[in-house]
Amino acid sequence: MRAQPFLSDATPSALPFHPALNLNAKPGDPIYSTFSQHSTAPRVNTNTVLASALRKQYPDRHLTITPTYSSDLLGFAAAGHAIATPSSTSDESPPHAAKTASSSTDLPSDLKWRRYIAPSKRASVSLGYLADSIKFGRFAYSWSSQNYILYTIVGSHNIYDEDLTYILSSSDQANDSLLLAAGSFWNQLHEEILVFDGGFWQKSHKLWESVQNSMWDDVILDPGMKKSIMNEVNKFFGSEERYKKLKVPWKRGIIYYGPPGTSVPSHNPIPFLLPWSPNTPTGFFQANPLGWSNGQWLTSTTPGNGKTISIKATMNALYHRSSGSIPTLYVRSLASVYGPEYSISSIFAKARKQSPCLLVFEDLDSLVTDSVRSYFLNEVDGLESNDGILMVGSTNHLERLDKGIRNRPSRFDRKYLFPVPGMEERTAYCHFWRKKLGVTDGEDGEGQGEVDFPIVLCKAIAGITGGFSFAYIQEAFVASLSEIAADGGEGDMVGGLDPTYEWDGRWDEVNVEGVGRLVRDEDKDLDCYVLWRQMKRQVKILREELDAGKGE
Repeated sequence: MRAQPFLSDATPSALPFHPALNLNAKPGDPIYSTFSQHSTAPRVNTNTVLASALRKQYPDRHLTITPTYSSDLLGFAAAGHAIATPSSTSDESPPHAAKTASSSTDLPSDLKWRRYIAPSKRASVSLGYLADSIKFGRFAYSWSSQNYILYTIVGSHNIYDEDLTYILSSSDQANDSLLLAAGSFWNQLHEEILVFDGGFWQKSHKLWESVQNSMWDDVILDPGMKKSIMNEVNKFFGSEERYKKLKVPWKRGIIYYGPPGTSVPSHNPIPFLLPWSPNTPTGFFQANPLGWSNGQWLTSTTPGNGKTISIKATMNALYHRSSGSIPTLYVRSLASVYGPEYSISSIFAKARKQSPCLLVFEDLDSLVTDSVRSYFLNEVDGLESNDGILMVGSTNHLERLDKGIRNRPSRFDRKYLFPVPGMEERTAYCHFWRKKLGVTDGEDGEGQGEVDFPIVLCKAIAGITGGFSFAYIQEAFVASLSEIAADGGEGDMVGGLDPTYEWDGRWDEVNVEGVGRLVRDEDKDLDCYVLWRQMKRQVKILREELDAGKGE
């Protein structure tokens, strides 16, 4: 179960604005009385004052004070590992609740800010929700058959606010056991991925959710290359003892790379890239032919050819690893108010603590610039041990990486090339879209769904998208479906077949690799399908962008 922030539905109490106390009123919480007096008068350190008041109020209890951020005990209870119940001293009987002349029922036993949290989307049917930010709270706390009294208080230390938790129980050992359990819980990942951005680490459940939909079975990639990547990762995390026996550091680095995004036409055809095989030069892997456009070979390819989805599939597979989950640390940027050197140091310090782990640097060439290259290499080589750390970096520009990063075996010693997909991969990607759209097949192979998408269209679309990356093919699908959705209700075209269309026996001159003959033999008129007509139009637009050098 993923930990949730502690929320209280209790009605917030009013904040007293005047320091004067009504000493003639009935006894209330004397700790709040002290807090109120202190907060409405000159002071230096709330912690010192309240610690003294708590020891006086609970002479038979052992007091432990801890920063709330280090062991969030209320969040620990909200996650189901303890029970926290708002309470007051009036719930207690002597000797735990000592009476003092300065206490007052005019003073509340808690103080919190209640704030409105808007729904994540404006169009949501939800009104949002209310959350409490506790400034002063007292709780009866139960964990592992042990009862505690918990005060969580935001006080002042000079000009700074200080969020502290005060734990009272029968022994120091009971307090320490609770702190160790809660601290250990928060040190783990609970359906989360660690993301470094803005100079600090944060846990992202959203990224974890997106990764759960990424399976190796759904990754469209050369089978040999896919198998090699999967084996590389699995063997690394299963080979700790072997590394130790061979007296070599248990660390590895892998780079996923693809050529730049602008397609540059060339009148001189270039050879097909060979499918992956054991004869490929050591450390390098390649797959699939480059594309063909307007009678010219494309000498470079676009981003979006499977690097990111392969990283996500790796992350997901490691999370669900049968022999033990492997966490992922994802580096989004090195930007920090303390400088990129501080970020690099923080990244590797966290990776060493979390090892064995997967450390991901996406767009490695933009992260590790000349100004921080030496610092980065020092951390990679490390005077400190980097055992158990598998680094994966992706880049669209391998040539921009320093030779010391891309060529040294002890750093990133495996490289996988992700070129544009070939005909087979593009066809498989179109089948993926049929499945995504929920298309079902009848006996005649006609795909029925919100949009008619017969099987024959898969090969046809693959034929006209030569030289396109998966990202560009996806763009063509999204743009086409958007146009169809915008035309909904006009001419009954949403179902895919346009009943008003009459074929004139002519074929558009489009580059269909091995498909035109198949379609003619079966006497199929693909232009009767709205999706096909829209795809041709969107592919033409994207092709013009690529040929004009705008396809970044």
